[in-house]
Amino acid sequence: MKFFSFTKETGKRIEAFQSDFVLSQILKTSSPSMIGCMHLEENGVIGYHQAVMPQLLLIVNGEGEVRCKDEKYSFVTAGDAVFWEKDEWHETRTENGLMAIVIESEKLSPAHFMKDSFPRS
Repeated sequence: MKFFSFTKETGKRIEAFQSDFVLSQILKTSSPSMIGCMHLEENGVIGYHQAVMPQLLLIVNGEGEVRCKDEKYSFVTAGDAVFWEKDEWHETRTENGLMAIVIESEKLSPAHFMKDSFPRS
């Protein structure tokens, strides 16, 4: 399990074409991808399972905890991203609810664009 950040502070200010915004790059895929939005309500859980393919979970709103095989839970909040390799066992849970974008693709390399973030307990 690897942790990344896509907060404003990790982004780059874009001013081309009279723009004024911060872009936090996430990834670029070279193979078909599935992108979805997960809405976990209070006491919600994405049960313990193996990743069918590489998977990137982007916490957009709320907070919760994630874990992988034989590891304790780590706290995640809006702006955090968690990456699991294919076949890696993992689980996500929340007490108060969270919304997350999930990206699944055979060839994901979030470390190419995103900065490492330390896991929190």
